[in-house]
Amino acid sequence: MNGHPLRISGDAATTLIVIPARMQATRLPNKPMADIHGTPMIVHVWRRALAAGCGRVIVATDSADIASAIHAAGGDAIMTSADHPSGSDRIFEAVSIADPNRSASIIVNVQGDLPTLDPNLVSACVAPLANAATDIATLAALITEAGERTNPNVVKVVGSPIGHDHLRALYFTRATAPFGDGPLYHHIGIYAYRRQALERFVALPPSPLEVREKLEQLRALEANMRIDVAIVDTVPLGVDTPADLDRARRLLSI
Repeated sequence: MNGHPLRISGDAATTLIVIPARMQATRLPNKPMADIHGTPMIVHVWRRALAAGCGRVIVATDSADIASAIHAAGGDAIMTSADHPSGSDRIFEAVSIADPNRSASIIVNVQGDLPTLDPNLVSACVAPLANAATDIATLAALITEAGERTNPNVVKVVGSPIGHDHLRALYFTRATAPFGDGPLYHHIGIYAYRRQALERFVALPPSPLEVREKLEQLRALEANMRIDVAIVDTVPLGVDTPADLDRARRLLSI
């Protein structure tokens, strides 16, 4: 990470890391169970999240195959409804089941298609919650490849600098923004929620900008929830296609 990391809020006893995983991906069928050197991809992600040392890690899924793979690896999987419209809703159900006594005050959402995830990114994502005014924290990295500036699949975060490698998010967009000279930031879809913020978020209806941009985090901004962003220097590979899977296999063979 660039510079000095922010102070981490909370500790392992009060942080719950949840990895939502389902089988319905169309571009890469049965994606979480894709084989990477003899191990399902979801197990690679679980191991990376565990290596962060930030708290208990659970996989939230509606698939018995995914749950069995995690259990076989020695992990914790929670079966959830197959009807959830988003990963956030799946996470909320899993948290309610896994932590009914509400011991966890911080919930981290790690996507299940990040087998090359740097474990340090998990703690980096939690760090902005050191500020009590922050509801949700996430990550971004400086865009250095020209093609990413105009690629709608690369989500950009527009924010105001409020410290070293630290932004307060104003907007997220698939467009090239902000206009003019200056850095653009590639949003990384890992989130750390205060538990109350997650509860509020999943109770909100989809917002107009969320629907227009197809970006769930805009629902929080439209509801005046505060999202802070830690700037990091690595973007984990998200596996969405067979080509991505081949690249992950190469990276993990090094």
